[in-house]
Amino acid sequence: MATNPNLGKNSRLYLLGAMLLLWCVVICGRLVYLQIFRYGSFVKQAEHQQQRAIPLSAKRGVIYDRGGKELAMSVLVDSAFAVPSEVKDLPTAVSLITRITGEDRNIVLADCRNHKTFCWVARKADDETIERIKSLRLQGIHFQKEPKRFYPARDLAAQVVGTVGMEDSGLSGIEHAFDGELRGRAGKMFISVDARRQWFSDVEKQPEPGENLVLTIDKNIQYIAEKELDQAIHDTQAIAGTVIVENPHTGEILALANRPTFNPNLHKQITPAALTNRAVSYVYEPGSTFKLVTISAALEEKLTNPNEIFDCQMGSIVYNGMRIRDSKPHGLLPVWGVLAESSDVGAIKIALRLGEDRFYKYIRAYGFGQQTGIELPGETRGLTKPVSRWSKVSIAAISMGQEIGISPLQLAGLLSTFANDGVWVAPRIVVGTVEPQGTPQSVAFHPAASRRVISSYTAAEMRSMMQKVVLEGTGRKANLEGYTSAGKTGTAQKVDPATGAYSKTKYIGSFAGFAPINNPQIVVAVILDSAVGLHQGGQVSAPVFRRVAQQVLEYLHTPHDLPLAPQHQLLLAQARMKDKDLEEGTPDHLGAPLETAEVNGDSLESGAGKDRLARAPLRQAQGRPSPATAGGEGKVEQAAMRESEPAAVTGNQSIPPAASNLNAPSDQAKVPATGTVVLDVEQGGIEVPSFVGKTVRGAVEAAQDAGLELEAVGSGVARQQSPPAGTHVASGAHVTVQFGR
Repeated sequence: MATNPNLGKNSRLYLLGAMLLLWCVVICGRLVYLQIFRYGSFVKQAEHQQQRAIPLSAKRGVIYDRGGKELAMSVLVDSAFAVPSEVKDLPTAVSLITRITGEDRNIVLADCRNHKTFCWVARKADDETIERIKSLRLQGIHFQKEPKRFYPARDLAAQVVGTVGMEDSGLSGIEHAFDGELRGRAGKMFISVDARRQWFSDVEKQPEPGENLVLTIDKNIQYIAEKELDQAIHDTQAIAGTVIVENPHTGEILALANRPTFNPNLHKQITPAALTNRAVSYVYEPGSTFKLVTISAALEEKLTNPNEIFDCQMGSIVYNGMRIRDSKPHGLLPVWGVLAESSDVGAIKIALRLGEDRFYKYIRAYGFGQQTGIELPGETRGLTKPVSRWSKVSIAAISMGQEIGISPLQLAGLLSTFANDGVWVAPRIVVGTVEPQGTPQSVAFHPAASRRVISSYTAAEMRSMMQKVVLEGTGRKANLEGYTSAGKTGTAQKVDPATGAYSKTKYIGSFAGFAPINNPQIVVAVILDSAVGLHQGGQVSAPVFRRVAQQVLEYLHTPHDLPLAPQHQLLLAQARMKDKDLEEGTPDHLGAPLETAEVNGDSLESGAGKDRLARAPLRQAQGRPSPATAGGEGKVEQAAMRESEPAAVTGNQSIPPAASNLNAPSDQAKVPATGTVVLDVEQGGIEVPSFVGKTVRGAVEAAQDAGLELEAVGSGVARQQSPPAGTHVASGAHVTVQFGR
């Protein structure tokens, strides 16, 4: 049977058609897969090969001082970048550029090889650097404007303002603390390269500038503080120092100066030590400035009064087997004299009457052992410990500023409390933020948290006593021209890192005070670290206070509250002032432990003896301190008590033989080593009259008739007075009277 030839031919055609159809389906399917399902990934690969997204830095907000003067701002500068695919000889081009910029050639070259479309070769360079790069005329090197942080005042308030990194992120100071507000929102720019290796850019998102910030700092006051601190560093050869100027009523920090410092415009020259803001992060033993806490707490608890007499035992006292000595022998001193002469013996006795629990309550109330909340990074809490961890000598040590660590800012807060009528106000350095607008704006400052620590009456007593420190005591170099001033000196030994013991040559000298007394406008705290030669607070820091306070008060147009003395009288008074008279303490020398004194069979180390010490009246000498930390203003000496030098004990006191014989007749028998001896102090001076019930005018007239100086607190009729009526005081003594309606 014959076959049809057309049938075979048609079947081959059908097979060929089916194969072609299948091939077309596969090709179309592949195209559909690539064009539809893989489209996104191919686009991303193409973008990765042809373009790169570059973030555009937003212009950081401006940082202003309280007067609207710029402390930090951003300016547009050129940055150089390379398109590696356009550069013919990339290694050579990078070498030429890094020779100009000083950057590491290998790092820049590796970055350019990893990114074919874009790499930075010179970020935010100065005009000279950019011009030198442009003069090379290198193919593939281009330039882009970027905002760069600029500090017009250079190193002024450097630790306060802080600095930023290359990507405009805050690294320290306000720049770091308020980085989120100042930084703004970055934009985005795309750098693309076409098939001919030509580049072009496209800004997808414009950057949004950050908010502006206003500080409480006054640029002119800051300049005064830094200028005088520089002079002090030069004169004393101190390794570091801090000056703080604060408004005591609002807590506004008007100036905060630190040395060493840095210029934030010169990033490569900044050292970690210079970045440290010592005013808020440095912890040191305050020394005698802490006696303000001790005495004010006792006054507030009505355990003493400014004119009560203490026997300072010719500058020597024994406590818990340790002997503490003042810098000079003091006999009978009123409380204000204890403060003015900076007697450790007197401060210890006051603290022992106060007791541990009440003392610690006031330490915390004044803000020690806790952060102030100032808007600066790195603030320390200081070093304090609860009463449960106090040793047997802690109350004595802390009473004179040892065994406790504070910051300069906390010291300024303490003085502000007295200047602000007994109310502690948290320090603040930021007024607020404002929107980035071209027109001037105003922002109101709102004081932060505040709390009353002591009564206005106690604060007035403290102001009067602190004035005597300047007029008659260790702070005489803090006297101002035309203004009354008050304050307290302090000197504390530093720990030697090499030995772990207290150094005999390194000291922290400080002075903190305010002016004028009746209406304080400023508080100034000065701390100098490791002055060479003269190192006492009254010798090196008080003069800095005087220069800073005098200029700041004049700058603020504060009215004088004293007549201006002729220049020759001022020079004569300064010439008569001897540095030796301003000394507060001597180094501590530890030796063999001193035998414990016995009081009527009770050891002072026993609970009964210790409790009686805390309750003893102030007319009795109360205790014998010996700090566990040896820095400060008293001289601590451990030595075996010899039988030839028996201690005269009154109640719970230990009085050296020289002190016990102050008012004894020449033929008095030898004082026994044990028992009770009554010290008979002759009543002399002026008897304080009663002012209670009198009007302000009547009280002033009565005080004048009696030869006393009256300090009136409040208005209306006299309700309370210190010292009380009948007390015998010296002629010209201050009497504080509180009036009310």
